[in-house]
Amino acid sequence: MTAIIDPGRDGHGTSRALGRGVIVAAGLGAVGAVAVLAGARFGLMLGIGLGIGIVLEGLRFGFAGPWRAMITRRDPAGLLAQLLAIALVAIVALPLLQSHSGELVGAAAPVGWAMAGGAFVFGAAMQVVLGCGSGTLVNAGSGNPVGLLALPFFAIGSFFGAYHLLWWTDLGALPIIVLQGPAGLAVTLALIGAVAAFLLWRAAPGTRRLPMRLIAAALFLAALAIANLVVAGQPWGVVYGLGLWVAKGAVAAGVDLSGSGFWSAPGSAARLGESILTDYTSLTNFGLLAGAFLVATWRKGGLSALLPRLPARAWAATMVAGLLLGYSSRLAFGCNVGAFFSGISTGSLHGWVWFAAAFAGSWVGIGLRPRLGLEART
Repeated sequence: MTAIIDPGRDGHGTSRALGRGVIVAAGLGAVGAVAVLAGARFGLMLGIGLGIGIVLEGLRFGFAGPWRAMITRRDPAGLLAQLLAIALVAIVALPLLQSHSGELVGAAAPVGWAMAGGAFVFGAAMQVVLGCGSGTLVNAGSGNPVGLLALPFFAIGSFFGAYHLLWWTDLGALPIIVLQGPAGLAVTLALIGAVAAFLLWRAAPGTRRLPMRLIAAALFLAALAIANLVVAGQPWGVVYGLGLWVAKGAVAAGVDLSGSGFWSAPGSAARLGESILTDYTSLTNFGLLAGAFLVATWRKGGLSALLPRLPARAWAATMVAGLLLGYSSRLAFGCNVGAFFSGISTGSLHGWVWFAAAFAGSWVGIGLRPRLGLEART
């Protein structure tokens, strides 16, 4: 029998393979360019961010969606995968922080009124746009119109939240409490185990098994988060980089930021004067955006997200929620990444308080979505 070859189909396959090759080359080229322009460590940080974006988008690993699944369907799989990744990072990070205290720092922050309130508001806002800090970056990178609209407002909110941060923290806060050493690791793992046991107890029938996709995502994400800590000397974060982008724009436009205790502090003032390619958080954020974009284009051969038919109030709600995401996360000392994931995995008590407050806020946000026209009422 003579084989019949469809030239059109063969040509399409060749074109797609070529396109994917260009995608891979572009990613590697960006990492190499940053390494040449800013230094090998900064190129590596962009590579870590790319890896995180590829894992989150490629393996459908997120934060807001799994919390929603647990609240609305009692499906704990995604949240259990988050806890697994956090536990794996903690097992490595806490001993590293103890043995290299002069080189590495954790995501430690105080528990206070503004911190808890900010986490609650963040939890509600992230359910409105179905994206936390990393989720908004991934959604924007993959071409999601809601994510694309929310992201710039998130950055603006982060800038203003940082600008006003010291006023909010003056409302009252506890001293920073960090679980350290072998005892701290034991307590952290015990708390993670207790939360996981509770989730399994509350799970709906048939939802107690963790899919291999999520296990693989947790393993990859944990490895990349540990690499972030080792290379940058600090845990994986998102919010600071977004606010820094707006702060740099404000300074370039001639705005005087000396009135802000946060932006005029020596560390922030130095970053405002340095290249954006030397800010670790910005690099991982760029990588997240690019990694999600690469996966989306790899799958589809190009971004083709259609503009959803939403009422005007839904688009307005997205902009307001974006502002609230940025502002509240700065008050709460991080989002699901900087406070929940990195806070708990490096022993900070505020990570647990953040988790409880943001999860409570998520209940409110889920109820708001249909009222705001972002989904049909059930």
